[in-house]
Amino acid sequence: MRVLIQRVTQARVEVEGEVVGAIDQGLLALVGIEPNDNEATCEKMLHKLLNYRVFSDAEGRMNRSLTDAGGGLLLVSQFTLVADTQSGLRPSFSTAAPPAQGAAVFQHLVGLARYRHAQVATGQFGADMQVSLTNDGPVTFLLSI
Repeated sequence: MRVLIQRVTQARVEVEGEVVGAIDQGLLALVGIEPNDNEATCEKMLHKLLNYRVFSDAEGRMNRSLTDAGGGLLLVSQFTLVADTQSGLRPSFSTAAPPAQGAAVFQHLVGLARYRHAQVATGQFGADMQVSLTNDGPVTFLLSI
């Protein structure tokens, strides 16, 4: 599993012109699911998402987590994150989980997140989504398990 996180002041996802998920201050997490990902992978990644220290403390250092800051978490599935781009000029998606598995793993991650964090929003798995955000910093990290 690879997750690209961006610290945001706001983010939202639209599908066919309708907002399906939105947060104010927090983390936008673009989630790429790989074939070996499972419930244990979700547990580990959610722990990172909620506890990774990317928010500033009183001295301006990145010492506070999403849990500490109390912000929102916007989870958006993005299979292109796990594309194989090492050769040629066209990405290969053979390294991404099949759609049914990807959907199941993503929904498990969402369920865990909603159980453990107060503010969780999502995109729509498999949909053509328009994601807009204001990156705060900018602060962006690629997490992998």
